Amino acid sequence: MIPLLKQFLRSLLASFKDLLPIILVIGFFQLVVLQQPVPNLGQILAGGLMVLVGLSLFVQGLQMALFPLGEEMAYSFVRKGNLWLLLLFAFTLGFGTTVAEPALIAVADEAAAVAAEAGVIGVSEEEQIGYALGLRLTVALSVGCAIVLGVLRILKGWPIHWMIIGGYVLVVIMTSFAPREIIGIAYDSGGVTTSTITVPLVTALGVGLASSIRGRNPLTDGFGLIAFASLTPMIFVMVYGMVAH
Repeated sequence: MIPLLKQFLRSLLASFKDLLPIILVIGFFQLVVLQQPVPNLGQILAGGLMVLVGLSLFVQGLQMALFPLGEEMAYSFVRKGNLWLLLLFAFTLGFGTTVAEPALIAVADEAAAVAAEAGVIGVSEEEQIGYALGLRLTVALSVGCAIVLGVLRILKGWPIHWMIIGGYVLVVIMTSFAPREIIGIAYDSGGVTTSTITVPLVTALGVGLASSIRGRNPLTDGFGLIAFASLTPMIFVMVYGMVAH
């Protein structure tokens, strides 16, 4: 119990150092530039304390659970020697973590509301829910395919830079044909996908996979899955926009 408490305190201090620049910037502009007192100071301090503790617990949880779990599962699948089972796990991991991503849920709901106001879809609640769900499933499907592609890259040793360049060339080409209303959403989908749930497990999977395969370097081969997870949603969402609009 004591070592765990010490780890949490170290994480708390590290999180405070990470948040300190944000606090200083906000305080400088509020007090020096705007020259106004901080509104609801007690509420803001209480909320800031919650953010600090929550961030510390989150980082500690990643180190204790998600990273070791992802790496251990990668080792187990390699020892099992079943490629199709590994690819199925990679797809379901990418799909499952993305469809539950809080940032994606928020962006999809906001996109549906704005699309309804713009007359792109109906204003009824059912149509907005359907649009948001379709967007979430499309992004989740794209990330599942991206993780499968990334796992194959690690297994085969394919150069990542050519794959990324080819993907972004395809994004640029599709931007010329996609509906104007969906382009911004598609570009943002790539960013919100790689957030709190997806990144730790996917990164741990890549590092664990590269560490357990002879001839692969965890540093040069284990990373890069997140790049695919950021790229493919742009392509899939623009296709979704072409179909839905």
